[in-house]
Amino acid sequence: MQSRRHFIKTAGMGLAGIGFLPVLGPVKQLWSSSGVSFPYALPESQGVSSRGILSFIEAANASGISWHSFVLLRHGHIVAEGWWNPYAAEFTHSLYSLSKSFTSTAIGMLVKEGRLDIQSPVISFFPNDLPADPSPNLQKMTVKHLLTMNTGNGADTLPPMLKATKTWVQTFLEQPVEFAPGTHFLYNTGATYMLGAILHAVTGQTLEQYLAPRLFEPLDITGYDWETSPQGLNMAGFGLRVKTTDIAKLGQLYLQKGKWNGKTLLTESWVKDATGYQTSSQEGNGDWAQGYGYQFWQCRHGAYRGDGAFGQYCIVMPGKDAVLAVTSQTADMQKSLDIIWEHLLPALHDGTLPADPVQQAALKTSLSSLSLPVVKGSSNKDMAARYQGKNWTLDNNDFNASTMQFDFSPSGCTWTTQTADGVTSIRLGWEKWVLNKERQRYKFPEAGLNKQPTKVAGTATWINENTLQLNLRFVETLHGDRIQCVFDGDKLTVNFLDSLTAMTAGKADSRKALSGVMKG
Repeated sequence: MQSRRHFIKTAGMGLAGIGFLPVLGPVKQLWSSSGVSFPYALPESQGVSSRGILSFIEAANASGISWHSFVLLRHGHIVAEGWWNPYAAEFTHSLYSLSKSFTSTAIGMLVKEGRLDIQSPVISFFPNDLPADPSPNLQKMTVKHLLTMNTGNGADTLPPMLKATKTWVQTFLEQPVEFAPGTHFLYNTGATYMLGAILHAVTGQTLEQYLAPRLFEPLDITGYDWETSPQGLNMAGFGLRVKTTDIAKLGQLYLQKGKWNGKTLLTESWVKDATGYQTSSQEGNGDWAQGYGYQFWQCRHGAYRGDGAFGQYCIVMPGKDAVLAVTSQTADMQKSLDIIWEHLLPALHDGTLPADPVQQAALKTSLSSLSLPVVKGSSNKDMAARYQGKNWTLDNNDFNASTMQFDFSPSGCTWTTQTADGVTSIRLGWEKWVLNKERQRYKFPEAGLNKQPTKVAGTATWINENTLQLNLRFVETLHGDRIQCVFDGDKLTVNFLDSLTAMTAGKADSRKALSGVMKG
């Protein structure tokens, strides 16, 4: 059976509680729920062991996984939250397929309004986009089949949609439906796009427009953005960026059976159906083998989750009255879940626990010092002085970059590039993360990555006598890039390695090295 990972290849202590927000600078302690919908509480007051949370953090740091953030809710309180520098609480983060759970939520709201029956045939919404002779299986496909990934397609429909010259809806409807709908589970991101297209056919609105007053505003989710198709519809199955706390809000909404601040946003029956077992999923694939609902996965231990490629999670544990939101980058998503089940799940106890000021203080220290690893080398003052401010003329290249310059200071390096689109500069700290506050489009992206503007953080170091290594994190995505600049007299060579390629054995970065010579 085809793996859901096929998609990856295509597209503070005190009386009031604690809240730790590692940022680029001093750690900020939040003493209230300012700006969010949850109060803060000491872990033990909500039956959570501070020692257990510490164990989770220690295992996470030792795992080799690039963890970016987590927010743990218990009984509606934030008992711990942390961001690995340079990621920070105020940044949105790419959700990848966790976007699907937001799309499912929109469909649930449309059903609640009486505007959609999920037993309706898919073709009924697109009379002008149908192939000349719709197959019997296509005619049988319903909205529910889209929700449950049981469309009958034998392959993910997204790749042909991405390459299509026709509209994405037309392309989806032209794909073979080899199996009777409802009989064959296949993780199919194109099916989720069709849910957004159906919502548009019914309402005339995009997912983003429809959800704004119904979900985003009630839950105080701000600053989000969602990629769109060539037809202007939100991608639905991926492309949404929200903050980590916003992921936790979605989980809490479902934990509360669709109610929020006394209002019913989703019916209890929809929540039960969407998060319950609707179909078998990927047999023999760990937490992906537990069954599937409406764009939600079943988990072991009585939990359910929305998830996205490379480790984006909204995990709801109804039996523990807990929600965990996670953003990260990993090639082994099961390993992430195993760490959570092994360390965080046992930390959740019934009732309250005795106060544990020693472990609470240790937890505070741990949360305030979270950081992604930084490459170590030297500042190589001699090389920095030799090439300070020199201009390099680049040979013809795939990025239309014409010149490059490096400016060095005691605090770091500024990397400036001239391309056909203009001049961009990125500041990097010597072996420490420095944040560039303005969003920008990266000039040297690996194919398919970093399409959306993002804030960039960087470090720099000389890893040997003549090689300057620049390390970037695009902090509103999960991606990073390593740039090695080799200086050889009046010649310069620049090599790239993106963070996804780096964690995939046997895969090579598709970008060609840049070369240039010193001007004058």
